[in-house]
Amino acid sequence: MSVGDNIKKYRQLKEFTIEDLAMKSRIGVQTLESYESNSREPELDTLLKISTVLDIPASELVEHQTDHTIDEELQNLIGEVGVKRAKLLLRKSLDFSEEEVLKAMNLLYELKEK
Repeated sequence: MSVGDNIKKYRQLKEFTIEDLAMKSRIGVQTLESYESNSREPELDTLLKISTVLDIPASELVEHQTDHTIDEELQNLIGEVGVKRAKLLLRKSLDFSEEEVLKAMNLLYELKEK
């Protein structure tokens, strides 16, 4: 399932309207609609806001994979950064909560833009 599909699924499970979730997440209704229709992808900080309102881990919004195989995207990423670096990043990520990892990623993006 896509991020937008997951947002819609969990919003409906919580019995929120689009307007409810948009207001509680402090994002625009049209913006939320664009996420749910998969025409836009939310930024990390927006994902954190939405997941907080829905009371679920942000990872539930990002991906829902039923099998435990490594998908093609992950294989390509490991190939790009190398197995040793990928293992290091994954091992270190275990020391932090998902929210802390997403915040750190957001900070890295901000540093890169400067």
